[in-house]
Amino acid sequence: MSQQERPRVDHADLQWCHESVQGVSRTFALTVDVLDEPMSSYICLGYLVCRIADTVEDASHIPPGDQTELLRTYDAVLDPDDETSAEAFAADVEPYLPDDEEMTEDWAVVRDSPRVLRTLQSLPEDVQRAVVPPARELVQGMAEFVERYEDEGGLRIQTGSELEEYCYYAAGTVGNLITNLVTRHDVAADRRRRLYDTAEEFGLLLQLVNISKDVYDDYEAENNVYLPADWLEGEGVPQDEVTADEHATATARVVRRTTAHARTFLDDAQTYLETVPTTDGNTLAAWAIPFLLAVGTLRELAAEPEAAVTAQGVKVSRQEVFAVVSAMTGGSGRASLSDLREAISSRPFHRTGAAPE
Repeated sequence: MSQQERPRVDHADLQWCHESVQGVSRTFALTVDVLDEPMSSYICLGYLVCRIADTVEDASHIPPGDQTELLRTYDAVLDPDDETSAEAFAADVEPYLPDDEEMTEDWAVVRDSPRVLRTLQSLPEDVQRAVVPPARELVQGMAEFVERYEDEGGLRIQTGSELEEYCYYAAGTVGNLITNLVTRHDVAADRRRRLYDTAEEFGLLLQLVNISKDVYDDYEAENNVYLPADWLEGEGVPQDEVTADEHATATARVVRRTTAHARTFLDDAQTYLETVPTTDGNTLAAWAIPFLLAVGTLRELAAEPEAAVTAQGVKVSRQEVFAVVSAMTGGSGRASLSDLREAISSRPFHRTGAAPE
């Protein structure tokens, strides 16, 4: 869409998008909240565009073949050279929407995807160019994985390399999307190179942490198993029995292996934070908060990996979230990242004496 054709920003639509992020992701809402404008709105829209595809991919009630077609239609909507409309996608997905009384925030965003995309199209052209290519790569990758496991009815990751491939599509692409946005203006070549060298690793860290902590919900609610089949087989666990009580200890060992793999991306993720520019409304806190919460989640996973394969789940406490947010919005800068990471890796941050109660 050319600059001349770009519609004016509808502030009611933009406000709705910000409110929607609050509903679909508490963690990402923290990021949007501590960004300044205009980056807050740019990241908000980029996230929602990706979240629409993620909701469709996770929908176990949609037949896999239909999921693939919906994702391909959504990709066509995002393609600037394709005339498929957002309304066409909304019409195709309508039969799979929950009833009004069961409507979730996630599905409300899918239902109102034309509103999201209309708002994206009202943003500057360079913002759209930053968002759309990595978002389309995410959508295409998700469609490929759904189709790959169509006969199983849910994703069944087979190997460690396939796990990393999936994490790239689900989150590495988002790392590139963020980097596209924060480097739209003058950024030194060396700094730009370091950012793109570590952007995907930042995304992979966060995705692997989510996979490690959400084993139970991913299988029981969405019929997806991201723990690789060959890792589970090595522990004597059939992939379709990943949450069975009799395999809890063995599956926990695979969770430990997945978290160990996640830790290999910590240094690159920290380098990204130490390099990211804070211009155009971008802030260090926006990206340091999810990084430090991931460090805390890895600590909890190391202490009790068995909880990841039960309904109990694994997460950091609200008190620790508040303490991390307070530290990063209260003046902690790049120089403090190593100390914060070390402190949080050893014990909950609100109990270290370095954070407010």
